[in-house]
Amino acid sequence: MSGGSIPRLVIAAPSSGAGKTTVATGLMAAFAEAGLVVSPHKVGPDYIDPGYHSLATGRPGRNLDAYLCGPDRIAPLFLHGAAGADLALVEGVMGLFDGASGMGELSSTAQVAKLLRAPVVLVVDASSQSRSVAALVHGFASWDPEVRLAGVILNKVGSDRHEELLREAMDSSGVPVLGALRRDGRAGTPSRHLGLVPVAERRAEAVESVGELAARVRAGCDLQALLALAHTVPELPDAPWDPAAELAPAGGAASPEKPLIAVAGGAAFTFSYAEHAELLAAAGAEVAPFDPLRDEQLPAGTQGLVIGGGFPEMYAPDLSANAPLRAEVAALAASGAPVSAECAGLLYLSRSLDGKPMCGVLPAESRMTERLTLGYREAVALRDNALAAAGTRVRGHEFHRTVLEPGAGADPAWGLTHPERRLEGFVSGGVHASYLHVHWAAEPSLAGRLVASAAQAAPAGSAVR
Repeated sequence: MSGGSIPRLVIAAPSSGAGKTTVATGLMAAFAEAGLVVSPHKVGPDYIDPGYHSLATGRPGRNLDAYLCGPDRIAPLFLHGAAGADLALVEGVMGLFDGASGMGELSSTAQVAKLLRAPVVLVVDASSQSRSVAALVHGFASWDPEVRLAGVILNKVGSDRHEELLREAMDSSGVPVLGALRRDGRAGTPSRHLGLVPVAERRAEAVESVGELAARVRAGCDLQALLALAHTVPELPDAPWDPAAELAPAGGAASPEKPLIAVAGGAAFTFSYAEHAELLAAAGAEVAPFDPLRDEQLPAGTQGLVIGGGFPEMYAPDLSANAPLRAEVAALAASGAPVSAECAGLLYLSRSLDGKPMCGVLPAESRMTERLTLGYREAVALRDNALAAAGTRVRGHEFHRTVLEPGAGADPAWGLTHPERRLEGFVSGGVHASYLHVHWAAEPSLAGRLVASAAQAAPAGSAVR
């Protein structure tokens, strides 16, 4: 089997809340337990669902976002992530045809399915309907002839009689029913202000939940029919994405030095795209993970720091209590070493979060609010910094219920250009801190520039300790 013909399915739904994550994660786990190497993918910018996908499959959960990375990169990124897999499963986002606001099909599950030439299996919430399910499926199947809606999984079915009525209705639709799952809350995953609770915060319970999802899917879905459907795909003509090859045209060939870049992780900092670490390594860095909740020191020899997104607001007391690490981070930033911080990292570098002292790198205070800030953004770097050259244009995503005061420093990290115009974030010395989540696969020069800056920085052992 060539890389471009990897068997694949897209798991979609008519709307959010139908059970895509339940079904997709259960399918991933069920096929993995059957001995297949399963590659997990998620449409859109979501960081949390891929954590459950990774738990189900033992492989990194990867995002496919046509807004952040561009449509032309979707198939290459997919082929890179799915290399060596027996089966690739792609969980959609929102409703099948819902994309970036006001931009047509861009970043929708339907667009990604077309780019991957993959059949779509529609997860339908059947809890409040019987014959109407056939009309709903007919509408979705006929809306875009280029989208191959090849099967349906009925979710939240109430009884044997309910299932019988649903199947009878679907017989005339021309779309086969590939599964029917009963209403069952036992295998659910808890949610809070930004969606599901990440795996890193409830690993033991998450393992149990994923196992229960796999059992439900095995009992209610025709796994053989789904696998056979996944094998009906044509070969993709694209070459797999290659981080090393991407860096050269971006002006970021591997550094002759091998600087150590520490990457924050653990329960407080769970938001990260797998490709970021791959780009850092391809640019010549040694990537060293650490947990700000547990580790009192940065990895020895740290010359650069990446602090991604997550839920620091849930762990503010514990992060604050780790005063030795906060002091090391502040000293590293003061030394001029490159520090890239996104969202949660931005809050961690502030003076305080909900009144709890943080690293004090930025002249700003942060706190939780009731207001959700959510959406895609376009931005431009206003001046040269450790992450981006002046004029670099990126697409990003904001997703938080916190506020930072002030929201931008004297030297902002970005000038947002769409859908609103405002200054955002902080640049100070080697620090680049912002609410904006950016996918570096779309702009590999960010990783190359960060590594090049780190190669010129003094190691943490001499600069901090």
